[in-house]
Amino acid sequence: MSSLGQLVAGVAHEINNPVNFIYGNLSYTSEYTQNLLKMLQLYQKEYPQPSARIVNAREDFEIDYLIEDLPKILASMKVGADRIRDIVLSLRTFSRLDEAEKKQVDIHEGLESTLLILQNRLKHKADHPTINVIKEYGTLPLVECYPGQLNQVFMNLLSNALDALDMEMKKSDRTAKNLAITIRTQVTDNNSVAIWIADSGPGMSEDVKKRLFDPFFTTKPIGKGTGLGLAISHSIIVEKHGGKLSCNSVLGEGSEFAIEIPLRQKIN
Repeated sequence: MSSLGQLVAGVAHEINNPVNFIYGNLSYTSEYTQNLLKMLQLYQKEYPQPSARIVNAREDFEIDYLIEDLPKILASMKVGADRIRDIVLSLRTFSRLDEAEKKQVDIHEGLESTLLILQNRLKHKADHPTINVIKEYGTLPLVECYPGQLNQVFMNLLSNALDALDMEMKKSDRTAKNLAITIRTQVTDNNSVAIWIADSGPGMSEDVKKRLFDPFFTTKPIGKGTGLGLAISHSIIVEKHGGKLSCNSVLGEGSEFAIEIPLRQKIN
């Protein structure tokens, strides 16, 4: 988990500078392009009967199409740059390596950054439909926690939920069951925050549930899982945050993981 955080932080740092360079110059490029196009249009207005050489060049270069399409291309590039900046921000929020100590954070911000990183697995593809993410967020205060480690727990649980939905899609007898992940949050009566992450996958048997948090236990094929993710997540929640991590699952009806951590950590 620590290595994953370091890798993510490193990637975000390396991407951030060139993206900021591109983003910062797009506004100038757009302004210069608009000025050039205005000058071109002014020439067309002042010299409505150009020479044959200019007419031929205008047709060869498809100037009328260029005038229409170039601003659209620049706008599309800005949308792409905005998207990359959002992803970099989410990567940095996810890793939070500069926040190794306890800090008061917005839990929903951590969930959203993790979802954005996993967006490619959620959206519609040729081999599987869109996976719906249902958010039932309560009103939460800032929560004192170790944000980098907590975000890694979110990543693990959401990745496992997606793996479960992949298994559901591959079932030969699969019905028209909706593929969805539901995330709920609320403050509990005992000054804690609760986060539930549920999937509409195949669920688990009682035998699997009993061994769920055992190190190296996995139901995934060889090479697909180490069996350490849930064990480490359990340690982060229980030992590091003094909280609880549990699972409620019925075979054939999906699974739900429940996280509960105090709003304020005890002073060591």
